[in-house]
Amino acid sequence: MLIDGVDATDAPPGKRGMGFVFQSYALFPTKTVAENIGFALAITGERRAAIADRVREVAAMVSLEALLARYPHELSGGQQQRVALARAIAARPRVLLLDEPLAALDAAIRLRLRDEIRALTDRLGITALYVTHDQEEALAISDRVVVMREGRIEQEGPPSSIYLRPASRFVAGFVGTGTLIDGTISGGVPEAEGIAWPAERGLADGACTLVVRPEELALANGGASLRGVVEQSRFLGAALRVSVRLASGVVVVADLPSRLASVRVGDALALSPAAAPAILRG
Repeated sequence: MLIDGVDATDAPPGKRGMGFVFQSYALFPTKTVAENIGFALAITGERRAAIADRVREVAAMVSLEALLARYPHELSGGQQQRVALARAIAARPRVLLLDEPLAALDAAIRLRLRDEIRALTDRLGITALYVTHDQEEALAISDRVVVMREGRIEQEGPPSSIYLRPASRFVAGFVGTGTLIDGTISGGVPEAEGIAWPAERGLADGACTLVVRPEELALANGGASLRGVVEQSRFLGAALRVSVRLASGVVVVADLPSRLASVRVGDALALSPAAAPAILRG
């Protein structure tokens, strides 16, 4: 394992220059916020005055200045996670490891802290390895995403590449919402469910699977379309997410503008491709 070009494999954990944020926070219950944040510095023999200065500096980064004298049981979940994050960066690590750090928090706090963690690592210039089962979280916070399956890497790349150009059926089904539709390419044009689909140029003919994302379908305005019956309709604010069962039995999912679409379960609906879907071969 190389860190800044130095092999840290055999180095003691305390000498590797890593900070760790646990899913369960793992704060010391008998220590104050200040003592928790300064723990790594204290065990290295740092002077008390230097520790106090660093604790105040890091606490300000994560908005904990007013809570330094409190104990973990006096804090909310979000505040405890901030303490865990502050403790991990107090010793100025070269790499920050985060093990599903937001899994125990409610949705609103999770979104806010997600953005704060990204902003903080950018500000400090720390390389962060962030483990999560939340696909949206992974796409939103990362420069690069690694999708793993049974201990093996399925695909690695920028978030946009993982989402828009999945390398396998597993990645396509695991990351984001989408419908896998089997089809064929003839004359460079993908065909599936009785219609031709838009696509990039230069596609070789043969069997294929289309990965159709909800935002890549729209209400049909004449011409060839996917026709079916609405099985589910969910209001998501800006979008109305509908699940439509086609005559073939395939269920496609589409995001329609909620202000323009009034769709109920049982309605007949016609959809057409609004963008080129990702295409899997083999």
